[in-house]
Amino acid sequence: ENFYGKILGLSKVERSLKYPGAWYQVGEYQLHLIVASKTATELQNPEKWGRNPHIALGVTNLKEASETLQAHGYSVQLSASGRAALFTQDPDGNVIEISQT
Repeated sequence: ENFYGKILGLSKVERSLKYPGAWYQVGEYQLHLIVASKTATELQNPEKWGRNPHIALGVTNLKEASETLQAHGYSVQLSASGRAALFTQDPDGNVIEISQT
């Protein structure tokens, strides 16, 4: 909840289901995160995080997003393609792309 709610600034949505997880509002869509019994531990491509399975979120200020993530102790990797995008990992090891919109 800290990563998606406080750091990324997504609004948490109430849910009625009993299994562990959290839902967040992302524009007109919702992001449903379910707690798994096993978390991702290794990147398939550790040198280019964007080549790993990931979701992408858009921001209006990529520099600010990068500074916020790093201030909270998260590593970031700039897009190898040169696009205005970066990659980070959530606390469970999921790769998240943050791109300038």
